[in-house]
Amino acid sequence: MREPFIYKGTIPRIVFGVGTISQLSDELLNLGRRRALVLSTPFQEREAKELAERLGSLCVGVFSGAVMHTPVEVTLEALRVFSDRGADSVISFGGGSTIGLGKAIAYRNDTDQIVVATTYAGSEVTPILGQTESGIKTTVRDLSVLPETVIYDPELTYTLPTNMTVTSGLNAIAHAVEGLYAQDRNPVSSMMSIEGIAALYRALPAIVSDPENPAARSDALYGSWLCGVVLGTVGMALHHKMCHTLGGSFDLPHAETHAILLPHTVAYTEAAVPHLLEPIAALMGADRAAAGLFDFARSIDAPCKLQDLGVTGQDLDKATDIALQNPYWNPRPLEALAIREMLQMAWEGARPGTC
Repeated sequence: MREPFIYKGTIPRIVFGVGTISQLSDELLNLGRRRALVLSTPFQEREAKELAERLGSLCVGVFSGAVMHTPVEVTLEALRVFSDRGADSVISFGGGSTIGLGKAIAYRNDTDQIVVATTYAGSEVTPILGQTESGIKTTVRDLSVLPETVIYDPELTYTLPTNMTVTSGLNAIAHAVEGLYAQDRNPVSSMMSIEGIAALYRALPAIVSDPENPAARSDALYGSWLCGVVLGTVGMALHHKMCHTLGGSFDLPHAETHAILLPHTVAYTEAAVPHLLEPIAALMGADRAAAGLFDFARSIDAPCKLQDLGVTGQDLDKATDIALQNPYWNPRPLEALAIREMLQMAWEGARPGTC
């Protein structure tokens, strides 16, 4: 007999498939919007301007100042541009940084959003906004930040550099991993977690071997979508707390931080609930999920040491203290000494279970 559960879906309209970027104008018009502001990072400014040109009179300009961790000061600057141009909607072209900016704008003025996803961030299908102010990253969960439409066109990911593909994919896997032991997990979200992880487990090695492999790119985008849905459906735990702590407080790259920490946060939690993580261990042919995730990350040449991101030993002490302030729920409670030891392992890049 199944245990009782509650499932509440919050998935926006999804347009998935090769060539679906051609439907962007129609999707904008379906929302009744005709004055979109295109958002991007400086890195993707050229592509964003090309997109704006294709939209023609439906676009009022490009704001290419999106950066990691969604600083409030950048959001306020983008809001001024939004107002000055008389925009009525935003199109977020890119990954987590750009999507976060679009959400931050919508949180403040309730505008409609369309996301054109070019990485495997997953945040495009969540009602969650993470933003940074005065060096502290906080999260908001509100349906007002959920985009109205997401376009997934695998062709837009073909040129995503392999190193970014790897870290972005592992970031997506982290969303689904935490869904398996979330306090409010349910059979639907767990099914999505396992399917999403499996799709990325198949896809990432194939992309490393052939970056323009169409089947693998499509599989990776499908997997990241499922993992993102999990992130938006159930609560997150230790892993996301640690990534928000390190990312917001030390300005670390978001996806790389997730990739490095994941095996170690899983090892910490797996000690308390190994049965909930058995599907990952089985998928990866490992005795434990943490070891399987570490070995998989190494096999696709993912970063594995916090020290390579410029983190110092003193930073680990500070990160431990911050993580213990307003901690997220976790199956294994957060203990200062154990958290500090976990961070040390991640700093050294040691395989979980070897020290």
